[in-house]
Amino acid sequence: PTLAEIEMINPQSTLISALQIKMQHKAFFENLAKKRITAIAFEYIRDEEGKYPAVRALSEIAGISSVLIAAELMAAKEGNGLMFGNISGVPPVEVVIIGAGTAGEFAARSALGLGANVKIFDNSLTKLRSIQRNLNRTLYTSTLQPKNLLKSLKRCDVAIAAVRGKDRAPVLVSKTMVEQMKKGAVVIDISIDMGGCFETSEVTTHDKPTYERYGVIHYAVPNIPARYPKTSSISISNMFTPYLMQLGDDGGLENSLRFDKGLRNGLYMYHGILTNRTVGEWFGMNFSDINFLIF
Repeated sequence: PTLAEIEMINPQSTLISALQIKMQHKAFFENLAKKRITAIAFEYIRDEEGKYPAVRALSEIAGISSVLIAAELMAAKEGNGLMFGNISGVPPVEVVIIGAGTAGEFAARSALGLGANVKIFDNSLTKLRSIQRNLNRTLYTSTLQPKNLLKSLKRCDVAIAAVRGKDRAPVLVSKTMVEQMKKGAVVIDISIDMGGCFETSEVTTHDKPTYERYGVIHYAVPNIPARYPKTSSISISNMFTPYLMQLGDDGGLENSLRFDKGLRNGLYMYHGILTNRTVGEWFGMNFSDINFLIF
């Protein structure tokens, strides 16, 4: 929500939305506190297995979208004129994917389906093994060794970054490495809502999604799934419907927060009191432990 949208919310209401902390301002949280809003960030909600269902749902969409967007950008006037598709007699498009999580897996799945050569980088051997098992094929995989990564970036036509950090996405591709990429190559930085994995990444918008740096086309729009709002809405609704039904069974949000630790993990504002440590430390605001407030 924007500051203008926050002004339209009635005092003491409940807000459920994406937080996207790196895209917010301190005034956003101050306005929520002033109106004594209870706010839940759906990307912080955990399920019974300790995983983030909303993040996974949107990461699937972001991963697939990144390949579709790259295909469009390569065909544009500023692009290198290449096409996904594995056309007979034409070398396939080279795709580098940094991050073997959900977004990386679905980006790889889409790129492979379109006939591209895919190379995947991640420092987690468990994730690298898992992505090969899930895709049911042997792929080029590597840990994030700068020498190997630079070699692959020099040759690739598309580079997709999808690595989350605890508070900020790690910068894994330096400006110097981008300078050595092909002219007309495409960078899709899915991690831009957490700061971005490319040193050259700057936040863009859906209205003006790209810019060029060192001859390389950069796409760095936060919330890529918003490009496909109907699909994203249905996906999020599939995740939220059980929670809303549970709220009714529990007798309201207050009771659900008491009994559901995963839902409580998504709470960052409780009746105007900031309860999220990360937000508090990032913006220099006082915060309280939610466990002391609801019990």
